[in-house]
Amino acid sequence: MFKLPTTATAPFCPSEVKGSVIVAPGAPLWKKLLQFAGPGLLISIGYMDPGNWATDIEAGSRYGFSLLFVVVLSSLAAMVLQCLAMRVGIVTGRDLAQLSRERYSKPIANAQWLLAELSIIACDLAEVLGGALAFHLLFGCSLMWGVVFTAFDTIIVLGLKGKNFRDLEAIMLGLIATIGVGYIVELALVKPHWPAVAAGLVPSIDVLSSREPLYLAIGILGATVMPHNLY
Repeated sequence: MFKLPTTATAPFCPSEVKGSVIVAPGAPLWKKLLQFAGPGLLISIGYMDPGNWATDIEAGSRYGFSLLFVVVLSSLAAMVLQCLAMRVGIVTGRDLAQLSRERYSKPIANAQWLLAELSIIACDLAEVLGGALAFHLLFGCSLMWGVVFTAFDTIIVLGLKGKNFRDLEAIMLGLIATIGVGYIVELALVKPHWPAVAAGLVPSIDVLSSREPLYLAIGILGATVMPHNLY
């Protein structure tokens, strides 16, 4: 049986993660929420990956707004699973990988580890290629140099891991804000047909009756529910 730990995180986490968040009693509600927004910002980055965007863009270019309900339902499923994973972490002080190692037999734990490594490799491949393509589109460099630049900015982020955790959260907030502004500008330029958007939010089995939209729906689900966020 697990005992409630004195710290709610693994021992290798920075001291700021283990510590308490101090909020002034008379602080306004928005300031209180902002104090606890850091973990949510870091988790949300995991859902904004090139594979997710590529799958959604492919679905939208082929079938318009008809698969929009799949995005909504997948996001709701991801929120539920993320909430359950966080509750397990808070109560036990361990992540899902540690719990799997402790709860399952060694062969099953090793099999899970192998599957996790393969998933990480597949996910990293999409991230690296997506970053390289982004550098290529923005600056016109070759894909090889795009991979080099992507590896370099990854090292920079890893270097911030042992520094002030709030600085990393601030960087993530800036990136998310940039993406949000980009979406707002895109909506203003595209001017979508809002009745069609509303119709796409209504679940429809008929849309998934064909093979291609069904595969795209499965791809949207797989790109939205991110296992590395849960672990």
